Amino acid sequence: MPPYDPSAFPPFAVTVDLVVLTVRRHALCALVVRRGEPPFQGRWALPGGFVRADESLADAAARELAEETGLCAHDPAAPQPEGGAHLEQLATYGDPERDPRMRVVSVAHLVLAPDLPAPRAGGDANSARWATVGDLFGDDGSAREDDLSTPLAFDHARILADGVERARSKIEYSSLATAFCPPEFTVGELRRVYEAVWGVALDPRNFHRKVTGTPGFLVPSGGTTTRQGGRPAQLFRAGGATLLNPPMLRPEI
Repeated sequence: MPPYDPSAFPPFAVTVDLVVLTVRRHALCALVVRRGEPPFQGRWALPGGFVRADESLADAAARELAEETGLCAHDPAAPQPEGGAHLEQLATYGDPERDPRMRVVSVAHLVLAPDLPAPRAGGDANSARWATVGDLFGDDGSAREDDLSTPLAFDHARILADGVERARSKIEYSSLATAFCPPEFTVGELRRVYEAVWGVALDPRNFHRKVTGTPGFLVPSGGTTTRQGGRPAQLFRAGGATLLNPPMLRPEI
């Protein structure tokens, strides 16, 4: 076997970028940070950073998530803990020109969590905010709201679009929509998650019939709430099912 010569291969860096999605005021929102350093200084971007030499990709994503949101990632197969978030690998982006500093490969991750508080900036970001997905990018991938009037830095518009589509498709056939809900929630609150993620209005009666009739999707918690106003509504928690049969198909628009 010939000797391995590391110098024969060009060096490159690895980063993790996070598509952090939540539902705030009945709208699907993504976390963006304003870059405080070149390149793209002053532009909005997805949170993320370089992978350290002594950590795995999953550890790097979990560290960035904790630094940017204060949330802890949890195992999707385990019950969601208080203050936890669903974290999964999304895709890898390695265009040679995606970062003007050097060759950088980004492993993007998708994060889903219930209604989150105002974010705090960290790392090389000097401010952070939640922005509705509809405001973040138009048909050309550029933003269109006040100080979000320029495209996201790097190739983050593409990464964001891929993350949103992953979320939209996965809640069709999995129980992932409950990751946007608190530990106990009503069917109405779950319906508004689907409406926010899909961007459509759903018939309340048909939705209630589907989700309560899907084996293992929801489990009654035994309580009720009036936080939505009106009559007390039954509270549920996520069941043990990870795949939905039959699936919750997205309405055609």
